[in-house]
Amino acid sequence: MAVTFNDLGSAAGLKKLDEYLLTRSYISGYQASKDDITVYAALSGAPSSSYVNVSRWYKHIDALLRISGVSEEGCGVTVEGFAPAEAVATPPAADSKATAAEDDDDDDVDLFGEETEEEKKAAEERAAAVKASGKKKESGKSSVLLDIKPWDDETDMKKLEEAVRSVQMEGLLWGASKLVPVGYGIKKLQIMMTIVDDLVSVDTLIEEHLTVEPINEYVQSCDIVAFNKI
Repeated sequence: MAVTFNDLGSAAGLKKLDEYLLTRSYISGYQASKDDITVYAALSGAPSSSYVNVSRWYKHIDALLRISGVSEEGCGVTVEGFAPAEAVATPPAADSKATAAEDDDDDDVDLFGEETEEEKKAAEERAAAVKASGKKKESGKSSVLLDIKPWDDETDMKKLEEAVRSVQMEGLLWGASKLVPVGYGIKKLQIMMTIVDDLVSVDTLIEEHLTVEPINEYVQSCDIVAFNKI
């Protein structure tokens, strides 16, 4: 032990030890050692809390001894002259290297299970798929009422409706319909449909399906009467 102590049973001795531990965690400065057990054994018991540093150190060493099961008895304790002016020796280079190596080893240990690049990529792909799936499920729907007019009063309205309903696409569902007189013996077809907004464009439906061959044989024009979000 580079630094020795005496008269630890007196207030003066405890004061000197308290001053010594002001800048140290242990007697040897860096880590608990046999020196701490030596001084611990020299004390008659727990010091007064007025000796803040000694009290802190004593409780820590006492806890370490209880955990480790080591006894201070029979460890060759000798209490000699106290020389507080002596500086605490710097740990040997070999010890420092060993400590550094241990720190490096700790850095290599993946305590929190850090993901590999492959795992991160897979997680991102799963998140993107879930997000895309959520968007698809959240896609809105609309209810649309169409006015479909024939060429004249001789147009077969039954065939006209069959032609209209023959248009099938994902996200389109035809609903109820009725014939409404418009004058001069002509009737128009009013028909409901439900669409998935992201899948069906009503304008495209009219321009590319309902008013082109072969349906335009029956249909003169097609107009949107009502368009409501569901």
